[in-house]
Amino acid sequence: MAEARFAPPGPLGYGGAPLGNMFATVDDATARGALDAAWDGGIRYFDTAPHYGSGLSEHRFGEALRHRPRERFVVSTKVGRLLRPDASRPENPPFLAPLPFRVVVDYSYDATLRSIEDSLQRLGLDHIEIAFIHDIAEDHLGPGWVEIFDEAMERGAAKALIRLREEGVIKAWGLGVNRTEPCSRALRLSDPDVFLLAGRYSLLDTSALSGLFAECAERGAHVVIGGPYNSGLLAGGSTFDYVEAPAERIAARDRIAAVCERFGVDIRSAALQFCAAHPVVASVIPGAKKADRVRQNIDLMQQPIPGAFWQALKQERLLPENAPTP
Repeated sequence: MAEARFAPPGPLGYGGAPLGNMFATVDDATARGALDAAWDGGIRYFDTAPHYGSGLSEHRFGEALRHRPRERFVVSTKVGRLLRPDASRPENPPFLAPLPFRVVVDYSYDATLRSIEDSLQRLGLDHIEIAFIHDIAEDHLGPGWVEIFDEAMERGAAKALIRLREEGVIKAWGLGVNRTEPCSRALRLSDPDVFLLAGRYSLLDTSALSGLFAECAERGAHVVIGGPYNSGLLAGGSTFDYVEAPAERIAARDRIAAVCERFGVDIRSAALQFCAAHPVVASVIPGAKKADRVRQNIDLMQQPIPGAFWQALKQERLLPENAPTP
């Protein structure tokens, strides 16, 4: 196993998409209250992106964090989408009431340098710890994603981030995606430090386990888990991967919920703690719009879960036998 590289502090961080008005608006005071609750609860890793509300999430994170002791927290943001002023306030689904900027997808070298500079200004910071190349995968770019990806690795965003890492503007770089394939490809083509992977390692989807996680362990790369509730299905909602959940996913959730009920375990607690148990996982970053939900996530991560519960999930083939558990 390779020597581990820089990674965010875990096991629980804060995912910033909801504070970009993802699916529902939140006012500034409520957003600030949520971020303050995270800090008061001991969370020291905060993830955001220009895409989240066309800069709104970054502004809110900056307002809450720039007054905190800088050496005590870690921030990650993303590149691949530049923001251009646009008074018409173009839509930016799934973010409601975004700031007046048009989002331009651009994974080039120069755009990456500009993106980081713009993010630092929105955040009010002189450096960030981690930069992720955002959504550089087939689900966002279509069947031609490999050509775009390879260009970003060989001459574009990855090269720019390696330069910024060498200069100390960032400490680490990687991808922020919903698919494992780009992460594996990045490990073959370059030297990323950490990936933000949403939805592909959870109680409902362990597809990252056999391939990517083993590759990360071999290279010393870390993984941050986004979407530990699979965009809501494991937290009382009806969506999986941001759309209405298919019947087979609902059925799997219900089987897991039945085991949870048998052992008196909150399924949300199981979802968070399962994600955090794998050795390559540095942090789990559920999103939250309100302070009470932040405090709830902190409590869920700490709730005791009996070992027999995890064994039951494996015996009923709801989890792979080789999946690490707390």
